[in-house]
Amino acid sequence: MRLREIAASRSGDKGDVSNICVFVYDEEDYPFLVERLTADVVRDHFGDLVRGKVTRYELPNVHGLNFVLEEALGGGVSMTLRSDPHGKSFQSLVLAIELGDRT
Repeated sequence: MRLREIAASRSGDKGDVSNICVFVYDEEDYPFLVERLTADVVRDHFGDLVRGKVTRYELPNVHGLNFVLEEALGGGVSMTLRSDPHGKSFQSLVLAIELGDRT
């Protein structure tokens, strides 16, 4: 199962840091999300796009996870040559993560 099947995402940026929030559609899927969508999974998925640390924050009251990706925007909006300097496509990219089957 891909993340997009159970969740939506939003993203933001500040300097060279991208912020991605993932919220499940159904609160019953939140424990599965917490178990499977780790900072390491997100880090591995983005590969060379993210050169710094990935930190995950749990938001149980809204059934979501927030990921802070450091050194992720090529130096920041005014410094990067990337076609998406704000990292808005990151919110779509994260939804492609394969979570595996529920057991």
